[in-house]
Amino acid sequence: MNISNIPFLDLVSPHRELQEELISVFRTALETAGFIGGSAVESFEKEFACFCEVPNCIGVSNGTDAVRFALLAAGIGRGDIVITVPNTFIATTEAITQAGAIPKFVDIDERTYNMDPVKLQEYLESQCRTNGTTGALEDRVTMQRVAAVLPVHLYGQMADMDPIMEQAERYRLHVIEDACQAHGAEYYSERAQRWHKAGSMGIAAAFSFYPGKNLGACGEAGAVTTAEAEIAQKVKMLRDHGQAKKYYHDIEGYNGRLDAIQAGFLAVKLKYLSEWNAKRRDAAARYNELFARSGVDVITPFEPAWSKAVYHLYVVRCDERDALRDALAKDGIGTGIHYPIPLHLQKAYASLGYHEGDFPVAERTAKQLVSLPMSTNLSLQQQIVVAGVMRASSFRLCEQVGD
Repeated sequence: MNISNIPFLDLVSPHRELQEELISVFRTALETAGFIGGSAVESFEKEFACFCEVPNCIGVSNGTDAVRFALLAAGIGRGDIVITVPNTFIATTEAITQAGAIPKFVDIDERTYNMDPVKLQEYLESQCRTNGTTGALEDRVTMQRVAAVLPVHLYGQMADMDPIMEQAERYRLHVIEDACQAHGAEYYSERAQRWHKAGSMGIAAAFSFYPGKNLGACGEAGAVTTAEAEIAQKVKMLRDHGQAKKYYHDIEGYNGRLDAIQAGFLAVKLKYLSEWNAKRRDAAARYNELFARSGVDVITPFEPAWSKAVYHLYVVRCDERDALRDALAKDGIGTGIHYPIPLHLQKAYASLGYHEGDFPVAERTAKQLVSLPMSTNLSLQQQIVVAGVMRASSFRLCEQVGD
């Protein structure tokens, strides 16, 4: 089949469309010499806080710093245990260890690929105990404090937050959201009887604005959102060498500030984010319909009734994942794998003592998941081509979960 190239991610088209607005941001920075901090950063922080429906947003240099600063500002420190999932980008666990804490993993839900609240409960009940003196939850073996839960809102869909929050409250744990892939995603809380935006449920949340995100900078950028004024103030100090005011350092901090030019670019793009997210949802619905109509028997993304996903990635599942990718690549169709090796099996974390078989769902899906082309400019015709190539390819597909 002779077709034009269909990239996995189209970053050229949206920047071409916004070129004059983005150039205007750069001109303003040159004319004012406003490169670090200042009104451009403060304006974006206010706008993104409003978008996430929280009082505070603090711009930082990247998503990894956002997670790390959120942990540190919440009082997570050396030797503390932070519970997260093994199927995420390593930045999640890098932030934990760089804060001095220790990552502990729980397995994921078979359908959403996010943290399984049942597995979280099993971990808390079987591997932890309450210290009779301090009342803190601690690991039964090492006696180290279990301090936080860090759910990852993977692929643009929020984790099942109500049961996670309930477990955290029961054991007095902080919940810090890794929302780096979920700008604008929503979760319906039965507890609160309303929808919540990603970044508004935990004590703090981290966002990445890496260029490929739904809201992406033209370089590196990130943010922490929080309803807690004290957390916000601590993150502001951490990002700027621990300064309470210039040259007065209350703590030792980091160089993790958001550039004014990137903040300006993000402010331009934020105006279009809701529209872009709607286009991604439409594209996901078209994929679902095309695969159903054409008999492409892959497992498509599962979106529960409590979720409004924003499809940072459109991820399907099949046994012969590599054969599928090869077939698509031959016709110029880009794909991705998110992620090929769960973190507990990475060499970087060999010292944690995990083994193959510890988290069977994460391990199994890591061999089966493939991310198809997804962007705001993805056309129906391109999706028809993708579905056609998949239907024509000979590969063995997964059986549907729950059939």
